[in-house]
Amino acid sequence: MKILVTVTHLLGVGHLNRAAAIARALAAAGHDVTLASGGMPSPLLDSTGVTVVQLPPLRVKGAAFSHLLDETGETALPAHLAARAAQLVTTLHAVRPDVVITELFPFGRRALAAEHLALLKASHAMMPRPLILSSARDVLAASRRPERIALTHDHLRAFYDAMLVHGDPAVLPLEASWPVDAGVAPLLHYTGYIDDGAASAARSDGTEIPGGEILVSGGGSAASLPLYRAAVGAARMLTDHAWRLLVGAGVSEEDFRALGEAAPAHAVVERARRDFPALLARAAVAVSQFGYNTAVDLLRAGTRAVVVPFEEGGETEQRLRAERFAGEGLVTVLPQGELSADRLAEAVRVAMAGPEPRAATIDRSGLDRSVAIIEDLAATRHVAAIPSSASRGATPLKAAGPLRWAALDDALKRRADRGAPLDIWWRDDDAVAPTPALDRILAMAAAHRMPLALAVIPGGAGPDLAARLAIETGVDVLVHGFRHHNHAPPGEKKAEFGDHRPQGAMLDEARAGLIGLHALMADRLVPAFVPPWNRIAPALAATLAQPGYTGLSTFKRRKLVPGLTVANTHCDPIDWRGSRSLANPDAILNQLARDIVAAPDDEPIGLLTHHLAHDAAIWHFCEDLIAHLMASAIVRPIAARAIFAGTGPAEAQG
Repeated sequence: MKILVTVTHLLGVGHLNRAAAIARALAAAGHDVTLASGGMPSPLLDSTGVTVVQLPPLRVKGAAFSHLLDETGETALPAHLAARAAQLVTTLHAVRPDVVITELFPFGRRALAAEHLALLKASHAMMPRPLILSSARDVLAASRRPERIALTHDHLRAFYDAMLVHGDPAVLPLEASWPVDAGVAPLLHYTGYIDDGAASAARSDGTEIPGGEILVSGGGSAASLPLYRAAVGAARMLTDHAWRLLVGAGVSEEDFRALGEAAPAHAVVERARRDFPALLARAAVAVSQFGYNTAVDLLRAGTRAVVVPFEEGGETEQRLRAERFAGEGLVTVLPQGELSADRLAEAVRVAMAGPEPRAATIDRSGLDRSVAIIEDLAATRHVAAIPSSASRGATPLKAAGPLRWAALDDALKRRADRGAPLDIWWRDDDAVAPTPALDRILAMAAAHRMPLALAVIPGGAGPDLAARLAIETGVDVLVHGFRHHNHAPPGEKKAEFGDHRPQGAMLDEARAGLIGLHALMADRLVPAFVPPWNRIAPALAATLAQPGYTGLSTFKRRKLVPGLTVANTHCDPIDWRGSRSLANPDAILNQLARDIVAAPDDEPIGLLTHHLAHDAAIWHFCEDLIAHLMASAIVRPIAARAIFAGTGPAEAQG
């Protein structure tokens, strides 16, 4: 397979190293892997077997992750960010991957959402669409704002097929740091921790690695400076062991020299080395922060360790991981707020006198498991689906097998044999605002060159939706009721415009909806009324022409209404009365075939979707169905504007 992995490390190099390790494992398994890296270039990056594309770099200072800096340390300008997004999309088109993997997004890198969304939309516009996966570490930073978490979940459900969690749920499940809901849980695949193996036990120049050192490391960023400075002070107090400080590239030359000058004679200060795992394995005590990669290195080495988790700016990731590992008897935790030379020296004395860490049972098979999961998901891309409704007690839909097109193909052939081209139109209901799901339905329509009729709820729509649609082509707007409120009495089928209300009040709302959407997006509006739940009182339908409607659209059997063009939808893939996931695919296709054969030659066949209610199974089915229909020589996609304006084949219906 061709696989595109994207990663941007902003502070240390942990994210880059983890993504690169996965990329190397995929390449070693025989796949063609491209790694698009958006952080600062790392001199220690191992890209064996992988093509690396360097985006215009970004970094941050401290924990200010929303203030992006360019490679010179200046604020990253919009042109710099736009160039990154453009290069990502260009790389996507050049690679044409079977699999796209985004590291951390949508669970982090909110400041880079624009470039990620550009990549995801372009991926969804590709034919065939690649498998899209999110790759995340064991601990995530959850926002205190519920709307941000909801948006993350929306992005995951709208754009992604699955999420790889590189951790061991027996020790640290994702819900310990992130509110996993019923819509996200079925997408999770735990891989175990990513461990790319021990490095060589000797330096590249052949010199032996000393044992019994106190080894201090702090990742690749300048955020580790307080730890290094405390270690220099602690080394002056503990003189019976050699000390070695490995300083990352993110620490400036000036600070690096100052550390070396302040260090006592028995402490070596040098830049980070490739053989760090081997140094770690021979150390008497390791002192470090507790990022993901350091945690895995310590697990492998089994070395006594004092960890000072990074907590600047309210960061909780390293502290949570450190406390869980300490609970397993693997590390000693010194909180960052208590860090000083004295406290560090005492923590090292205690660790050195204590027992060796017990053998860890934490799963470190993450590389092999990641490769296997990715290969399996790619192999079952079009058939594996788990509905988001599982939490409601519904039986999850298992792999349905390849779609059986025979009945549909036979119906299309029968239309062709009688010389009757088939007009297909597509209506999507319940639009109110820009969302990731709306982005996905728009991208799907654009990819298949299929006109889309968006049924917009006037009482909920605003300028943000109008602005989002302004950049689209081939999208018409229909009036979807007024507020989409149910006015039916208890026990009766839901309806906003049923027989339960005064006709005058309903007509006033229908008029207000038409006027409101005309004010918002007159150039896109088609004056056709779509009653919520596809139910409308016959007496009201007969008066819709009065406020200016030219069309009406509901579901299934068409009933002609004087003065209106009536064009209904026929195929809705959602099992509304059961799982609320994908209904039986064979039943859907067989019924669509019957509708195609039975419909008069001048009646368009309508596809009905509800983008806000789709799970992975529904998205995949819709994509496959539209692609199959558009491949038929007799299918003619038709826009709502052509139907309801009286300029298309449905004109005679009025």
